Amino acid sequence: MMRQRSVVILGSTGSIGTQALDVARAFPDLFHIQGLTGHNNVQLLAEQANEFKPPTLVVPSDEKKSELLSLLTYAPEVLVGESGLVQLMDVTMDILLVAIVGTAALPPVVAAIPKVSHIAIANKEVLVAAGSIIMDLVRKHQTRFIPVDSEHSALFQCLAAVDFNSESVKHVTLTASGGPFWQRDPNTFSSISASDALKHPNWDMGAKISIDSATMMNKGLEVIEAHHLFGVPFDDIHVVVHPKSIVHAFIETVDGAILAHMGRPDMRYPIQYAMTYPKRLSTPFQQAALTQLSGLEFFEPNRKAFPLLDLAIQCGRQGGVAPVVFNAANEVAVQLFLTGEISYLGIHATILGMLDYFSSSVASTIDDIIHLDHRVKTHRLSHQLTD
Repeated sequence: MMRQRSVVILGSTGSIGTQALDVARAFPDLFHIQGLTGHNNVQLLAEQANEFKPPTLVVPSDEKKSELLSLLTYAPEVLVGESGLVQLMDVTMDILLVAIVGTAALPPVVAAIPKVSHIAIANKEVLVAAGSIIMDLVRKHQTRFIPVDSEHSALFQCLAAVDFNSESVKHVTLTASGGPFWQRDPNTFSSISASDALKHPNWDMGAKISIDSATMMNKGLEVIEAHHLFGVPFDDIHVVVHPKSIVHAFIETVDGAILAHMGRPDMRYPIQYAMTYPKRLSTPFQQAALTQLSGLEFFEPNRKAFPLLDLAIQCGRQGGVAPVVFNAANEVAVQLFLTGEISYLGIHATILGMLDYFSSSVASTIDDIIHLDHRVKTHRLSHQLTD
């Protein structure tokens, strides 16, 4: 029987965080919530805190702290801001689940790696922007670093079948749903609205990742993540479109076997796996019947229609500041698209402009990366770009 594990969740009010709490509810004797953090949704954070009663909470500002305190039915310690996230890493915990978005996750993750033996990572930016630094720290401190993204969790589980022996693996394949537009005529892309792009056919996700799925940016970022997580060369990481989102990843071994990880498109499976690893526990969440898994089709992505896929991989190969700028520029572009300041096609144009503008920048430390990320996000070049 697995002993009880204390858990801290960075970003408990987001999609991954709320589903992680579903897992905690499903196994009340196995998980004790030690800390939660939220951003703007103070009402939901208060509801979660009043239910799980963690001794420590973190909010982004003193104003949010006052609002939260007025809603709580008990008296936890409430920390504030980036320093609060880093302070939270001093809490005794068995598992840190990193579900906040952006480079805001970098300082607490760096602080946690020497202290926390089990980190479940659901943040792309940590590895895209600082993968080499982070993985060097993970190896140095022998931290258990478990991916939560469905595709990377799937790869992790497939690679476990060959004992993570890279000599046994010919290549790995990430599957992409294709988002809402993979069959749409690219000649009509100029008329795509934000509401169109937010309608993901399979997954219930936040606005940012939904747009990244629509542009296939998310798959490019996932290739960079897989490169750092598993040490797989970029040439050996393939992408296929799989509209049903049943197969999440493949590995092909050198002796010709193809190992696939399959399951319903439900993020609670990889979250549960990351929280109970290395044990597997019977899940209470609905599982797919094999007879329902028919028509599993796979297609080559249309790289011309979705140029951000290859641009991401190009930046990952280049290394240095390119992934940092690329990732930050995408956050800017997605926000501008969501607010109607640029078109869907303008996302690509904005990112290209940012990459060119910041090409001579240097970032060799975590602080450098955070500073460059901030510079990109506050730069107004994006407003001068058109399609």
